[in-house]
Amino acid sequence: MASFVDANVLIYFHDDEEPEKQARAEEVIERESRAGTMILSTQVLQEFYSAATRKWREPLRVEEAERSVRRFIDISTVIQVDVAVILAAISRTRNMSISFWDALIVEAAIKGGAKKLLTEDFNDGEVVDGLEIMNPFA
Repeated sequence: MASFVDANVLIYFHDDEEPEKQARAEEVIERESRAGTMILSTQVLQEFYSAATRKWREPLRVEEAERSVRRFIDISTVIQVDVAVILAAISRTRNMSISFWDALIVEAAIKGGAKKLLTEDFNDGEVVDGLEIMNPFA
């Protein structure tokens, strides 16, 4: 069963300040990539890179962040956030009380055929158009 992995999971993968979440993120990424079921989007990769190089107390060097992005690309299916995804996300913001950026995540997950969305940014256990939201850190 394919799983869409949100940026917060990728971020915790590198977060030494949150050892429990880091260990859980490592488990999730290892399990999903080994099974060939990990899905990311271009948005998730962008969010990870931005946070890793600018928002952390001790940011990653640009080269290290790029290596991580390339590794995540190699071990996953990457969904392009294209015009269709953008328009679907705009429509979803009218039908649900979520931000445009969260709607892009949902739409990319659906486009990729994911059955699970692994994130801490939504309500754990919620189902959106057949997509089950799961907080891997709960």
